[in-house]
Amino acid sequence: MTLDRAVMLFAGAMVLLSVALTVWVSPYWVWFTVFIGVNLMQSAVTGFCPAAIVFRKLGVKAGHAFS
Repeated sequence: MTLDRAVMLFAGAMVLLSVALTVWVSPYWVWFTVFIGVNLMQSAVTGFCPAAIVFRKLGVKAGHAFS
């Protein structure tokens, strides 16, 4: 799995987790969903992605988007 796919998989899992927490725990978890969306937008604009840095340090091979 490349870094690009790992980041997309992680982002998708975090969105689903945040929605589940919003539905079953507290509506305030919607702010976690907002944080994820803002982080995805800023990484698209700036190219800086904290999750990509972590995955790179864990040894995931580079893809094309986060080099």
